[in-house]
Amino acid sequence: MNRLDLSENLREKIYDIKESQNNFLKIVSYFPLSEDEKQSILKKTRHVDFRSIFSDHVSEEEWNKTKHQIIKRFQNELFDIDSA
Repeated sequence: MNRLDLSENLREKIYDIKESQNNFLKIVSYFPLSEDEKQSILKKTRHVDFRSIFSDHVSEEEWNKTKHQIIKRFQNELFDIDSA
């Protein structure tokens, strides 16, 4: 993820980035990224498949209110899966 040199705000919105052998990126965000956010990523790399965990679009204000809870929830769920 650091390879793309993304802003901290944008990095927080991304759950996972996977790179295939042909340098094709699959970016999974918590919520759909805005067109501006997608364009900022596409300026750095052209081959990207954008996906999101949730389909709801949230405002920047809503995201800022809930991001810590959402990120923590997913980290906890992954930890529970890994330790099972």
